[in-house]
Amino acid sequence: MTLKERIDVLARLGSHLLQEDDYLEAVMKRTEYNNGWFTVAQQQASISAIARQFLDRAALEAWASPYELEPATPQTVGIVMAGNIPLVGFHDWLSVFVAGHRAVVKLSEKDQFLFPYLMKVLQQLDSRTAGYVKLANRLEGFDAVIATGSNNAARYFEAYFGKYPHIIRRNRNAAAVLSGSETPEELNALGQDVFQYYGLGCRNVSKVYVPKGYDFGPLLQALHNYREVVLNTKYKNNFDYNYALHLLNNEPFRANGCIMLLENPQLHSRIACLHYEYFETIDEVEKDLQARKGELQCVVARPGLLQRPAFAFGKAQQPSLTDYPDDVNLLEFLAQLS
Repeated sequence: MTLKERIDVLARLGSHLLQEDDYLEAVMKRTEYNNGWFTVAQQQASISAIARQFLDRAALEAWASPYELEPATPQTVGIVMAGNIPLVGFHDWLSVFVAGHRAVVKLSEKDQFLFPYLMKVLQQLDSRTAGYVKLANRLEGFDAVIATGSNNAARYFEAYFGKYPHIIRRNRNAAAVLSGSETPEELNALGQDVFQYYGLGCRNVSKVYVPKGYDFGPLLQALHNYREVVLNTKYKNNFDYNYALHLLNNEPFRANGCIMLLENPQLHSRIACLHYEYFETIDEVEKDLQARKGELQCVVARPGLLQRPAFAFGKAQQPSLTDYPDDVNLLEFLAQLS
């Protein structure tokens, strides 16, 4: 398939995903049964973001245009997909396909059904795409690797895949910076960045920087708008556990019934918890964010507040094709393989 043909079938897949599909609905229900974190609503959010952000024809053409993506000798790229949020590894496969290489994909047991169905739809649109992807329980016969997992898993990935061209990703989190003058609408949008996928994604905001003397009332009220998250048993169990733990340890916290706010400088927070840290100047925050560059996936803030790039409130989980995980240009890496 030529690059033009590959982009064409991807754009058609995007159009399909924005239409009603009874079989896809059944797959999503099966996925939710298999993994209680992946509710149908969360899966729909992921699929919508993929269709609109990744499978738009003009966006795909602009993304691919700087590179030579008609490899003389297509390579086989192994992909180890994570399972923290629905279809989290789709961008990796998409990049391999657009680059003209073949993918051997090892799915997470937490997300076994959505990706194979999308590949089935793709093959119905153009049967030639079947030659570009293979699902496997064990990666073999690959020329390069893209692997995503925990910090612990990454050490094993390094040992096993280190001799091949590779991209290995570890735990990351997102942070938000508040000035104290945010509108209720902005704080409500921030709630989307905190609660989407129950906070399990590397792009979910797990910490907020707030100015000294910050009034937490409006923030807690805005986050309370997402109180339906406690209807998920897994989330509620985590909230109850953390609430009891901090009560027993007599540790201070702020809560609104669906999330706990804890003063803690660490970027990573437990499920149903949001860390915060006070600052005196924005320059102080900029320096801290730079020092934590290796831990950050993205930053959320009001446009113009920071010198560094930042996503607007509510947009952290809607990356574009060029918002590469860990800020590593995946398409450039793949273009250099052949």
